[in-house]
This record gives sequence, structure tokens and C-alpha cells, in this order.
Amino acid sequence: MQELTALSDLSGSPASGEARALDRSLLRGVAWTAAARWGSQGLNWIAWLIVARLLSPEDYGLVGMAAVYLGLVTLLAEFGLGTAVLAVRELSREQLSQLNGLAVLVGCVSLLASVVAAFPLGHFFRAPQLPLVVVAMSATFVITSFKTVPFALLQRDFRFKQLALIDLGQAVVLAISMVGLAVAGLRYWTLVCGALLGALISTAAVLRLSHPRLAWPRPKALKQAMTLSFDVVIARVCWYVSANADFLVAGRVLGRAALGFYNVGWTMASVPVDRIAALVAQVTPAFFAAVQNDRAALRRYVLRITEGIALITFPLALGLALVARDFVLVVLGSRWEGTIGPLRLLAAYAAFRSIVPLLPQALQIIGDARFEMWRMAAAATVMPASFYVCGQRWGTIGLAVAWMFVDPVLAVPLYRRVFSKIALSPKAYLVALWPALSATALMAVVVLTVGAVGRGWTAGARLSAEIAAAMVTYGLTCLVLHRERLQAFAELVVAARRGSEGRP
Repeated sequence: MQELTALSDLSGSPASGEARALDRSLLRGVAWTAAARWGSQGLNWIAWLIVARLLSPEDYGLVGMAAVYLGLVTLLAEFGLGTAVLAVRELSREQLSQLNGLAVLVGCVSLLASVVAAFPLGHFFRAPQLPLVVVAMSATFVITSFKTVPFALLQRDFRFKQLALIDLGQAVVLAISMVGLAVAGLRYWTLVCGALLGALISTAAVLRLSHPRLAWPRPKALKQAMTLSFDVVIARVCWYVSANADFLVAGRVLGRAALGFYNVGWTMASVPVDRIAALVAQVTPAFFAAVQNDRAALRRYVLRITEGIALITFPLALGLALVARDFVLVVLGSRWEGTIGPLRLLAAYAAFRSIVPLLPQALQIIGDARFEMWRMAAAATVMPASFYVCGQRWGTIGLAVAWMFVDPVLAVPLYRRVFSKIALSPKAYLVALWPALSATALMAVVVLTVGAVGRGWTAGARLSAEIAAAMVTYGLTCLVLHRERLQAFAELVVAARRGSEGRP
């Protein structure tokens, strides 16, 4: 009976007008965010490829060393306050002002901590240029702290169109600026200045739309919100330790050049998938919060959103894994050949990684954030050890192997917890993934065949043929084998468009 219920949630339609309206809002939010993110992604990719040709692996390696530390402090600086604003919907205006003040206070403390840590980090990585890079990039903590609460309020009010336009405008300015800085010969400072400029643009734009006042935080008044934010931030910190220990091992054990190759491989494997996951993650928490007391609705959103993500990310990620060699040689050049090995594995792993983030979101919104905190604490122990062992033995490829075979095992308890909490059966979840899995499998067979036939061709010709074959095969498979599911999504899109135009 549980499986039948979950399957009906996947294929059926909402029972009430309120649910249909929420569906339309969700699709409009995703559509606006997707349009802006894909537009900005196109600009970012063009700029990134130009900048990558102008900079060296050592430049990327240096900034990658700074990013290992800065990414961790970024999570602490946000302090899970955005999630608290979304999940605790009964916060008063005064409490929101206090949370806003707390966000700015934490941002200032984070900058001071970075100033203290900068020189020890330079000594640890044996990079004398690193301290100044860390201090300069840490200024973003103070800048972005002013937008933490306003950004969450815009999400809670479903103002995704405005947020999407901010992303697009930021991408245009950054793409032009970073290419200009790289051409001017600023080397790794191109990446540093890009981070600072991006923080300034996005914060200024968000504050024009929402600017709650600042108030001194009082712990008693913020007890519920801070309990949730504490669980969230601990989980994120532990996740960050587990997710970035590979860069630490590469920088400390394998050297700057190896870190540069691995960093570029990770970026190429992650950017297409992360952009899609990020645009969904920007929208879904607000909608999960709106149905946090309705398990059937929450279950339906988890299934439908998972299916939609997989239909896009699986062919992108696995397709990149299949054409990794030709892609690197054609796009980046032969000096980046050391990126090919880890890129193959990281791109394949990215397909799995794209569908997992929805699950912790669901747990956090229903008030079960502590489970994810403990799971991430375990990952923060297991993953660094795996990276060290595999990296010592197989280099950058070993780091990717750890992602491929250890991280999915750590995700099993998360799946079991979510399935139990929202009464979702594994069968229904696999049904949601089946269109993407089956179409991607057929696509892989065709791409491998084209690659074998074109073995004597130039890398550029072979890459073009593989991409064309992949697109045609995947598209036809979806149309022939999964027409009903595509029609269901099309009906939702049409309904959302009509709703946005005020038509019945």
C-alpha cells in the first residue's frame, strides 16, 4: 500500500487548488532561476575557459589552497541562519532583525579569524603568496553577511524572478571583468578580485530589494531558530571537511601542480551539475517549508524534483565522463592532460551527487536536522582517511576513486531516514529515476560506439560526433520510451505559464 501511495504521488496531480497554485509557483521559480542560471553559466563558462588558458595550473592551485580554508569559514559565517528563516516561519519582525544583526556579527568575527589564520596557512602549504590572498578574499565574509537574512526572506516570499535577475547581472559583470583582469596579467589576483566583485554586486542588489533593520541578538528570543541553525551549521562544517579533504591532500601531499589538475577536473565535472542543483536548491527549501506538515505533498515534491534533476544531470555528467579525453584536449589543450583521469571518475560521480542534496533539505525543514549533523560528522572522519589512503597510492585518480566508492555508502543511512520520515518507498524512488537511467544507459552505448568507430579521427571531429550522437540518442529515448512522463511535466509547465499570465 505504501508503494502504491508513493507512486500515485509521483504521477497524480495535487488534490487542492492551493497545491496546484504552489506547483505553479514552484515551476515559475525554477524557470526564472534556471533561465538566469543557464544564461550566467554560459557567460561563466566562456569566461572561465578564456581565463584558464591565460592562467597557469599553479595560479589555480594557489587559489585552491585558499579555498580549502575559506569555504569552511564561509559556512560558519552564514551560520545556518538562512535555513532558520525559512524553516521557522513564525519569526517576528524583531526576531528577524536580531538574526540580521547576528549574521553581520558573525561575518566580522570570521574576517578577524582569517587574518589570524592567514600566515599559518601560508606556512602549512609552503606558499608565501597565500596569506595576502586569504585576507583579501576574507573580506567577502563581511560583505555577504549583510545579505544572509534578506536573501532568505526573498526566498520565503517566492521572489525568485528578482533573485534570478540578480544572478544574471552579476554573471555579466564578472565575465567581462575577469577576462579583462586575466588579459592584464594579474594572474591569481584575477580569481581573488572576481570573488570580491561578485560578493559586492550580489549583496548590493539583494539589499535594494529587502533590507530588514539590524538589532543586537538576544539568545533567549532566538532559541528555536538558533537550535536549528546550530544543527545545520555543524552538519555543513562536517560536510565541508569531508568534501574538501581531497583538495587538502592534493595540495599538501601531491603538490601545487597536482592540485591544479585536480581542481580543474573537479570544476569541469561539477559546474554543469552544481549549477542545476544550486538553482533547484535556491527554490526548493521555500516550498518544502510551505508543505512541511503535509508528508504526502512533501513526498510528491521530492519525487518530482528528483526526476526532473536526474533527467538533466545524468546525461550531462555521464556524457562528460565518456568524452573526457577529447573534451580536455580540445577545450583546454594538451598541457591539461593530467586532468583527464580524475575528470572521468568525478564526472560519473557527479550524476549521483546531483540528486542527494534534496534529502537533507527535507530533513531540515521537517525538524530532523540533527540526524544529518551526525551523519556528516561520520563522513568528516571517513572521507579524509579515504582520500589520504587512495591519494597516496593512486594520486589524483585515487582521490576521485574515494568519491566514487566511499561517499555513496555514507549516503545509505540518509536515504533510509528520509524514506522512513516521509513514508517513501525505494521502488517509487527508482521509478522516478528510471527515465533518466534508461535513456542515459542507451546514450552511453551509442557514444562508446562512435568513439570506437572514430578512433582514427582528430579529437575535435570525434568530440563533435560523440556529442551529436549523445544528444540525438538521449532525446529520442526520452520521447519514445518515456513520453507519458514528459507529457506530465509539459502539462505542469503549461499550467504554470497560464497561472503566471492570469488565465484559467
